[in-house]
Amino acid sequence: MTGDQSASADFTIAGPVEGTTDGPRVGRRFTVRRALAFAAPAVWVLAVLLWERSLPVGTHFVALLAATPALACAGTGRSAGIWLGGGCALFALYPLPASAYEDIGSRTGICVAILCVAMASCYTMRWRDGLAGELARTREVATAAQQALIRPLPPRIEGFTVAAGYLSAARGAAVGGDLYDATATVHGVRVLIGDVRGHGLGAVSTVAAVLGSFREAAHDEPQLATVLRRLERGLERHLNDGRSTTGHRGSAREPSEADEEFVTLLLLEVGPDGTVAALNCGHPWPYRLSVRDDACARVEIVSAAEPLPPLGLFPLPSADPRPQHIQLPPGEALFLYTDGAEDARDRDGAFFPLRDALEAALAERTVSTTPPAPTDVVSFVRQGLVRHAGGRLPDDIALLVLRNDHCRVHGHALEAPPERPAERLPCSCP
Repeated sequence: MTGDQSASADFTIAGPVEGTTDGPRVGRRFTVRRALAFAAPAVWVLAVLLWERSLPVGTHFVALLAATPALACAGTGRSAGIWLGGGCALFALYPLPASAYEDIGSRTGICVAILCVAMASCYTMRWRDGLAGELARTREVATAAQQALIRPLPPRIEGFTVAAGYLSAARGAAVGGDLYDATATVHGVRVLIGDVRGHGLGAVSTVAAVLGSFREAAHDEPQLATVLRRLERGLERHLNDGRSTTGHRGSAREPSEADEEFVTLLLLEVGPDGTVAALNCGHPWPYRLSVRDDACARVEIVSAAEPLPPLGLFPLPSADPRPQHIQLPPGEALFLYTDGAEDARDRDGAFFPLRDALEAALAERTVSTTPPAPTDVVSFVRQGLVRHAGGRLPDDIALLVLRNDHCRVHGHALEAPPERPAERLPCSCP
């Protein structure tokens, strides 16, 4: 995270909407701030002159005029501002009496000092602009790499509306140790969400290994259990590669982080009829979100079954694990998350009330029997997490909402127009 992008994956900050006053207001604030930045050197020069006039002789406050170009550089970041500040400082030297320069040099010496500071400030400004451009290019490359890893999900997949979001505990990063993906296959819509031990950039390589295995196995394997075994084998190869880099063949090797690496994950297969097969390896079970006919919100855990051990911690059983079966009727949604959403604490040490937040998100649509749009649920929970933790997240957080938008009566998928991808439309069957 770092980035909200599209209606389905990360989070974006939209620009001013046409017909509102946000754009002109932002423009006015920017103009006023820029004007103040250019006026600051003149204010500084005036303050130095007043100090010099009001204080006893011999205080030598006039030497502070040499700092004017540097202040202009810090405030405006433009060469015009630097030379404007330098000009103000040079102009301010002449009304002062000769006694103001005693013991600190002549008026010419201070003029040379102001010019030198102005030239050094211009050089600093160009060097800073070069670094800013390099940083912008680096961010573009990092954003492309992060989106290739945790790629934005389409808003609709085979009659299901999807929304997901990511909050990284690493400052400036859009990805970390959590992962998610969803894809349509001939076997149904397959969804993965997981959490690598640890967080931040150190777990990204393991995330890439798991997601790479899932994106191949989800299409190749007809059974969900064999998809899970492919993920286990892919993770084991990745961990073995990590162990081999920490020691030499035939020599003793010290324990590494790869020896203790594991991944909790939840693997789902959703059919058009709303039947969900789920394999859980040490991951929190999702919540089912629904709104009853009396517009009463309902949030419940879909299962209380004991999950399998996390991948990489213990081998899977020799026999193929049997999935748990869940029913997701049309209009209902599943809320998938990683444990960072429940482990976030406020300043008093209280955990984030995730279930209460989901109920509050559903309560905003009491006039309808359909849960709110998945994007609204994700945004609501995300904002609540940021407020609760005060922006200091101890762990990465991944959120994903999958809503069944098939027709209740006829069973086919309801198609939404492109301009309203997150809305559930009434059935138009004859």
